[in-house]
Amino acid sequence: MIDVISATRQTEQAFWAGSALGLSLLRLHQDGRFRARVAFENQDGLPVVYNRGLQADDCAEICLFVHDDVWLDDYHLADRLIDGLSRYDVIGVAGNRRRVAGQPAWAFVNGQFQWDDREHLSGSVGHGQAPFGKVSRYGPSPADCELLDGVLLAARTSTLRQRGVLFDPRFRFHFYDLDFCRTARQRDLRVGSWPISITHQSGGAFGTLSWREGWQTYLGKWGD
Repeated sequence: MIDVISATRQTEQAFWAGSALGLSLLRLHQDGRFRARVAFENQDGLPVVYNRGLQADDCAEICLFVHDDVWLDDYHLADRLIDGLSRYDVIGVAGNRRRVAGQPAWAFVNGQFQWDDREHLSGSVGHGQAPFGKVSRYGPSPADCELLDGVLLAARTSTLRQRGVLFDPRFRFHFYDLDFCRTARQRDLRVGSWPISITHQSGGAFGTLSWREGWQTYLGKWGD
């Protein structure tokens, strides 16, 4: 069983009727391995929602943490997750094979949002409002990574519990992914990108006030 853990500001009815994730899960309904754990009309940060699902007594063997504005284009998704988690402890769709001091996102190396060299990047993500959007290819995948894009992350529940890896609630919507990956690597978990087809409706909120506040909290915690 795979728990799809997500949060949305929408009502339950609106989520299933019109959100990218809701419609994607309905499309995958015939694959009985998925179970949705969605926080509707959510006001909490993503780490709170993700930890709640991960720590539930009946949490599934695999947790898929994903944004509500994601189209799950891959109808082999369950098998992709199982295959990816046979090689890595934490997987995502895009990431960076290295980490540099003061890094503000998985793909950027400084506060001016300069992209890292392509040789260090991995994975692919579609972008657009409709499913099967225009694909941005960052680099070869699978690949060992230090950081992953938080748009989609997956891990085995037992592994995270055994190593005491959780999401830090200080990072409500920004930097929770970098923090999570660094915690996982600190606990000697294998982190990597895996080829999974998705389309993300959002390009991110880099540079906003809440993002910059999150960056300062992140730098304060990790010291670089």
